[in-house]
Amino acid sequence: MTTTALAGRAGAARTTFLSRLRRGDEVAYLLTFAFALVVLLITAAFFWQLYAQSPIVWDRFGTRFLYDTAWDPVAEQFGAAPFIFGTLVTSFLALLLAVPLGVGVAIFLTELAPRRVSEATALLVDLLAAVPSVIYGLIAIAVLVPFMRTTVQPALAATGLPFLGGPAYGVGYLTASLVLTFMIVPFIVSVSREVLMAVPREQREAALALGSTTWETTWRIVLPFARLGIVGAVFLALGRALGETMAVTMVIGNRPEIGHSLLGPGYSMAAVIANEFTEATSDVHLQALIAVGFVLFVMTMIINAVARALILVTTRSARS
Repeated sequence: MTTTALAGRAGAARTTFLSRLRRGDEVAYLLTFAFALVVLLITAAFFWQLYAQSPIVWDRFGTRFLYDTAWDPVAEQFGAAPFIFGTLVTSFLALLLAVPLGVGVAIFLTELAPRRVSEATALLVDLLAAVPSVIYGLIAIAVLVPFMRTTVQPALAATGLPFLGGPAYGVGYLTASLVLTFMIVPFIVSVSREVLMAVPREQREAALALGSTTWETTWRIVLPFARLGIVGAVFLALGRALGETMAVTMVIGNRPEIGHSLLGPGYSMAAVIANEFTEATSDVHLQALIAVGFVLFVMTMIINAVARALILVTTRSARS
């Protein structure tokens, strides 16, 4: 290739870039890329700062911090196991209760309900998702905790099951799980409804034309197509439950130990940070709380990344 040809190509490239710059394409690309880069940098900064601000904990305890059950600020012995246990137990128990309810509501709104009823109910669901968590906590203290203490927990303890024993405090893992259930159901409903609506209409019409009933179409065609997106909605709800602070703090009991009964009090990672951060007097105590926040941040990021990936896969399948 001659020097003249190379110079001609370089000039054409400069001309194309300048023309795109005049039209605003290149400016828009660079500007939006900078915005996306800022988000990535902020996320990386959060990760690094949470880790870097707790060096004493990682040097003194190492990975033992994740499975040690001791939490004694006086003796400066810290282990995050009770808080990880409480967070995981309440979150997964809330999912067991919320997933059937949320997916059932989403199926009703998308496939079975009249259009006006579906739109009105969807609006109410979105409003419930916007209610502050402290409101759920106040309602739980005024209504749910007394009901659990006088009615539900004594009845469950009478079954004799080992994980439902002990005195009825009203607060505890089960109460916190119920509050989380009410809080994450709107998220499951909203995301599952969008995923179900993304299923191509042609698939529903083809199944109905072959003689399937509405429920058979929903069960055999719509749900299998949208299953990854629904799983993604469940993961998003799990991420919301893992990071919940105020409502759980108000009803879980705030006892830093691994309980053997769902009726007993416990603790969560977000709750211990909210309760003890302003009262931490030693550097080790303060850095232990920051380390708990680091563990919670990593868990939440992983779960939300998996959820987004599943929803993206479902959306692309619907468009193809």
